[in-house]
Amino acid sequence: TMDTLATVEQCIRCIEAGAELVRITAPSINEANNLLNIKNELRRRGYKTPLVADIHFTPNAAEVAARIVEKVRVNPGNYADKKKFETIDYTDAAYDEELNRIREKFTPLVNICKQYGTAMRIGTNHGSLSDRIMSRYGDSPMGMVMSAFEFLDIAESLNYNNIVLSMKSSNPTVMIEAYRLLVKMMIEQNRNYPLHLGVTEAGDGEDGRIKSAIGIGTLLQEGIGDTIRVSLTEDPEFELPVARMLANRFALSPDKNFQQPKIIIPKSSPAKILNLDVHHPVVIADFSSHQNISRSSLSEIGYQYDAASDKWNIADQAADYVFAGNNKIDFDLPGTLGIIQNFETWSTEKKLQHYPMLQLSEIENASLHPELNFVFADVKNISADELQKLSVQTNICLYLQSNDADAEQLHNTLLLLVSDYSMLPFVLVCDYESMGAEQLSLNASTDAGSVFITQLASGLCISSTQNLPSLCNRLAFGILQGTRRRISKTEYISCPSCGRTLFNLQETTAKIRAVTNHLKGVKIAIMGCIVNGPGEMADADYGYVGSGADKITLYKGKEVMKKSIPSATAVDELINLIKLNGDWVEVHS
Repeated sequence: TMDTLATVEQCIRCIEAGAELVRITAPSINEANNLLNIKNELRRRGYKTPLVADIHFTPNAAEVAARIVEKVRVNPGNYADKKKFETIDYTDAAYDEELNRIREKFTPLVNICKQYGTAMRIGTNHGSLSDRIMSRYGDSPMGMVMSAFEFLDIAESLNYNNIVLSMKSSNPTVMIEAYRLLVKMMIEQNRNYPLHLGVTEAGDGEDGRIKSAIGIGTLLQEGIGDTIRVSLTEDPEFELPVARMLANRFALSPDKNFQQPKIIIPKSSPAKILNLDVHHPVVIADFSSHQNISRSSLSEIGYQYDAASDKWNIADQAADYVFAGNNKIDFDLPGTLGIIQNFETWSTEKKLQHYPMLQLSEIENASLHPELNFVFADVKNISADELQKLSVQTNICLYLQSNDADAEQLHNTLLLLVSDYSMLPFVLVCDYESMGAEQLSLNASTDAGSVFITQLASGLCISSTQNLPSLCNRLAFGILQGTRRRISKTEYISCPSCGRTLFNLQETTAKIRAVTNHLKGVKIAIMGCIVNGPGEMADADYGYVGSGADKITLYKGKEVMKKSIPSATAVDELINLIKLNGDWVEVHS
């Protein structure tokens, strides 16, 4: 932030990429003062975009910034607290005393914001809840909401309401639960504040986009959210097209009033049929439009055939079923793969590991498979009566298809399904026409995200006319990983670079990913500084955190293992730590 011209140029790149607000970090009073130079230069160049100062730990920096920029973000977890991971058994009197201490620290900022007409975001982070909140409410969505409400109570008592609230987490499930709870409690308390949405430390590339879309898209679909920020470990201007795609999908036409859908809560879990299970959903690859299916076709979905040994090599992201349509399979299958065929084709063969796909009209007089039958239904035309008939069967799985324009209809059908027929398992089929890979990943993650976070579906199929089965298969596994329903690869929690970052975040993330991406199920956090580091990565197995100029601290969970390691050797030290704890596996060629 002290590099005025570089910050100005970066702001301009963000604005020209579509940013309607630009947030700049102010770690200390020096950076806060320099916001004036940055703002003046932007205004001199004709850019009027509002600026937001991001504050942690330093009330004096917030008080300076509030006189300069249009909005100040404060984190209630560390604005007047230091996180020590201590559990304290507070009496009510002791807790009130802590709140009085917070009031004393926070009141000057509120008064300055009132005087200068400055807005404020009270931005709770799951990873930096104070020891006080953690001791009373736990590491929970309720703790996140109450952390914000403590500061909100103080602001309201001072007649200040120019406030935005946020509930960010690197785990989309926690993030969604926290915002839903926040909305519920605001309604109960007759509060109505705009909400800022974001999945923090989402990571980079496709995974970062999937996690962001699961969290942000699910809430936008429910009518929740007023501003959004996509947090990627990439240059900040690359965050904006992703945010714009998400926002545009839910933009209201002038003649439409948005009807907020109800949150879907199943009465019970569907029955498990073979390996179709909401707790470990299957992935189905759609090959029904292929002219024929060969052994080599399956290489796109994780099955590599070795002719010399006559054996299959099966990847961690190998699809569980292939919908073959009318194609016949004339080779021996891998033992883990099931084939779904249209009923007429299936009935002429009835091979092992083959299962029929029926239309609703075929059910009544068909000779069904004794264990598993898929029934195709479109979300636009399935009726309550048809669901009733299907729900009495014990070997039926609904193959529920939705396309890009059906988001609202899908929601309504799911409400019907879980309210009266919650024992009927279904596979969610996201079927898309022509669109780019990035748009496909965002739309599919949005449409499927809430379904799998809520544990509604027993399987996922993504189909696209323009994109290869390999991409659709990878996206399906990415969405299941992002919703924590099925782990098939290493998970990375990594923050975007900002003025606090103490090493080259993008290069380091790429370096760590290159040597650890084979560690299925291991969660690694790569954090540029200490602000959310130890807390946000409490969900991770290992943490790599900047603690000084080119100095790294390594964590195992919340515990510091090594301090002040030079960046040049820190990745090797991380690998040694993973090996020491028994989580390392060698890569086999």
